[in-house]
Amino acid sequence: MSQENVFTPPAKIEEMYPKEFVGMNRPTAGAREQKELPVGKEDIQLYSLGTPNGQKVSILLEELGVAYDAHRISINEGEQFFSGFVDVNPNSKIPALVDRSNPDEPINVFESGNILMYLADKYGKFVPAKDDVRKRTELGNWLMWHMAGQGPMTGNFGHFYSYAPETEIEARTYGVRRYGMEVQRLMSVLDKHLEGKQYILGDDYTVADIACFAWWNLKYRNKETKIDSHEFLSFNQYKNLTAWGERIAARPAVQRGMKVCPFFV
Repeated sequence: MSQENVFTPPAKIEEMYPKEFVGMNRPTAGAREQKELPVGKEDIQLYSLGTPNGQKVSILLEELGVAYDAHRISINEGEQFFSGFVDVNPNSKIPALVDRSNPDEPINVFESGNILMYLADKYGKFVPAKDDVRKRTELGNWLMWHMAGQGPMTGNFGHFYSYAPETEIEARTYGVRRYGMEVQRLMSVLDKHLEGKQYILGDDYTVADIACFAWWNLKYRNKETKIDSHEFLSFNQYKNLTAWGERIAARPAVQRGMKVCPFFV
């Protein structure tokens, strides 16, 4: 095999930096513009966008029925790098939340899974009691499964399937195949677990269901074929998962939460 047909990385990754997405993707953290966040009148301030990660939190807030102010953060405009947002979440990822119940000591909360647990524990809903070690551990199993597997792997698949440069044919082929199969494996895991169950923890609807639903519900669309990811990945083969997803999608609070901070305006 000739050397030109073998991947040989340069000495430094900087030589590989792409021209695409440079406005958003950079190898450094921190604020890029000085601008404070808006603050409403409610104790709970949500800074988010209508992606699956953002929808997890807005769905839970709607399910809880608590008052909150929602502020749309446009990631395409780079608002996650405004100094006010970075002060709340130094990782510059939506969603982020500020609990101003005590205005002298507001609590910043980031990472969607952490926000879900914070709110569920704060209001005592959609999470097992703190003294129920067995059920809380089971909830943690599935929430971490989602945070470490389902969410990131589905996102990686979506990048190659829908957003990577169309000229990167070999990279996209590899990425779609690699992450598409992994998404299918993860969906098979959850589908088998849901056999004979209404929800992930059995009869109890929890933040684990909310988190997993948001990413299950997402449909990436390929720019070239127009085929959405549910069809491409044969999601209809997962009968238990489909019934579970449709059950959650029918909840009025879920429908309201999906509309908060819409991605397109």
